[in-house]
Amino acid sequence: MRVRRPFPIVLAVVIIAAALTLAVQLRKHAPPEAARLLPGADAFLYVNLKRVRAVSPGTQWPAVTHDPEYERFIQQTGFQFERDLDQAAFAVHYPANWPGGGTGGVAPEPRFSEVLVGKFHGQNLATYLKQVAQSVENYNSVDIFTVPLEGRSLRVAVLNVDSIAASNHGDPAVIRGMVDRSRRLASPFGGPAFLRQYYKHVQFGSLAWVAARVNPAAPEFGGWTALFAKPAEIVVSGSYLSPLHLHAGILHLRAEAYTAGPDDAVSVADKANLFLALFRSAESSVGVRGTDADVKSFFESVHVRPEHERAVLDASVSTPFLRKLLAEPASELTTPGSPSPPEKLPAKSR
Repeated sequence: MRVRRPFPIVLAVVIIAAALTLAVQLRKHAPPEAARLLPGADAFLYVNLKRVRAVSPGTQWPAVTHDPEYERFIQQTGFQFERDLDQAAFAVHYPANWPGGGTGGVAPEPRFSEVLVGKFHGQNLATYLKQVAQSVENYNSVDIFTVPLEGRSLRVAVLNVDSIAASNHGDPAVIRGMVDRSRRLASPFGGPAFLRQYYKHVQFGSLAWVAARVNPAAPEFGGWTALFAKPAEIVVSGSYLSPLHLHAGILHLRAEAYTAGPDDAVSVADKANLFLALFRSAESSVGVRGTDADVKSFFESVHVRPEHERAVLDASVSTPFLRKLLAEPASELTTPGSPSPPEKLPAKSR
């Protein structure tokens, strides 16, 4: 008797294809693993520096001044951030006493947690951290180093051969939670609740993105009152279109503001469009064509529109302009018709 095999083979192929499709969809809507290790927070930032370097091969990066302490760090650990850091994920904890509250506890200023992925030399890094640490706690077989830094306690943990976690949040449970999550199997359903809610709006394959709560009632958000009259959530992402795409060599920027309702979304979009119109009108009336055609092209590509309860901004950054942004200090790039910035701005410590 002949056994017919086509049906089982076809069924197996369909099952495998369905599983792959499901995995791709889950991964598409899942934050990167570095971000999934972060604690609950009020704002999140991620950048894939490895992909940024791949997008701009041969770009001359701006020189970084090494102060004595950073030079000592490089010499003892063999790690140089501008060269060896591949991914960085940050969580920002707003103070609890800010309007609307925050996850930063009693701290009067924002606190930060981060996961860094790169080419670390684990033993060298651990040796350095032991030298500068005020204390060392062994938690679930992972050493957590407490380093005094600018009047705060920075806790650092080496998670594995290529990842470290750090936090200056006052609660030591924050970094312990990051250690716990790093020991579990990776899950596309993991990560902080706020990030899981808004990451689905990040463009697929983004080089960098931000998801944050904005509350104009907080003094630190004073500059945002020009756009926002009420609290909102924003998602900003930059996706580089590959050479196989029709519009190769373009970084597509998208910013979305999720407001309390359609009326608020229209208000935000109208204000943003007003600023753009004023800028373009000033450029035209002054008769200044701008010192950089790429900068001018960028501003001409900006479009803002309301969509239901959100305001959406789209813009395009050409590859030459992107390389200029990566290769030159921001102070050397001026917008058309704008005055030159001051030669030096005061540095801010985190």
